[in-house]
Amino acid sequence: MAPHNSSQTPVTATATATAPVTVLGLGLMGTALATALLRAGHPTTVWNRTRSRTGPLTAQGATPADTPAEAVSASPLVVVCLTTYDDVTGLLQPHTTALAGRTLVNVTNGTPAQARKFALWAQEHGIRYVDGGIMAVPQMIGTPAAYVLYSGDQEAYASHRPALAALGGTRWTGTDPGLAALYDLSLLTGMYGMVMGVAQSFALIRSQGIEAREFAPLLSDWLNAMAAGLVPGTAEAVDTGRHLTDVSSLAVNQAAFPNLLTAFADQGVRPELFVPMRELLDRAVAEGHADDGLSRLVELLKA
Repeated sequence: MAPHNSSQTPVTATATATAPVTVLGLGLMGTALATALLRAGHPTTVWNRTRSRTGPLTAQGATPADTPAEAVSASPLVVVCLTTYDDVTGLLQPHTTALAGRTLVNVTNGTPAQARKFALWAQEHGIRYVDGGIMAVPQMIGTPAAYVLYSGDQEAYASHRPALAALGGTRWTGTDPGLAALYDLSLLTGMYGMVMGVAQSFALIRSQGIEAREFAPLLSDWLNAMAAGLVPGTAEAVDTGRHLTDVSSLAVNQAAFPNLLTAFADQGVRPELFVPMRELLDRAVAEGHADDGLSRLVELLKA
């Protein structure tokens, strides 16, 4: 099945009110997931290594489990949210018998390779596996602003999608278990790129004593305007292989970019975040792409 990222409308809470769910791991995100399930009417069993974290959820109606095995046995759908895949493996490895025949949805952040490896492990033990990537902060869980990417066992996903919809929008990416992680990390890559740009921008404006709060509206409006054209325009160029531009060529950007690095030096701002961009522009022009747009850089990033 070809991967896709089409949005699907969440199922209403009334259709999911009787489906029991177990949540393993009650950090900030795990607690938010369990809270959303409780609010949607799900009987929710919770477990955490530090038992005291189950208290606030118990007060909301959750059932605390003494052991992971007890928690797993309580529900046909088990959602696990830990720090790393190693943590998940260490927690679940002793409980494969209890997990057999159940659906495990792992929303722990990881790589596509880790998700595929874990899916094979789950298959070997008769566990139906769905990998998930949460595109939200804890405060957004259970609201229309949140969505979760899913991949892996499509039948298991479809069976439990009404319950998963309590967490936010559900977006199926494909039967390859690594696709949710791939989409997740690709989206986070764009976010971290923005974070780096915003951090450098504020560092530069603050070097002259200008308050960040004064500058923020200008920066926000500029980034929104640029993203509106840059993202779909770059996508079109990358998919079609047509990188010629009538906006700003790589040669123009290569000529102008040193002004940024010079300004950083003059203003006492460290340049580490932006030096690689200059190196990439230099390489692009040297390889004969001077007339292309910035979309050409996507091709140059291939290993």
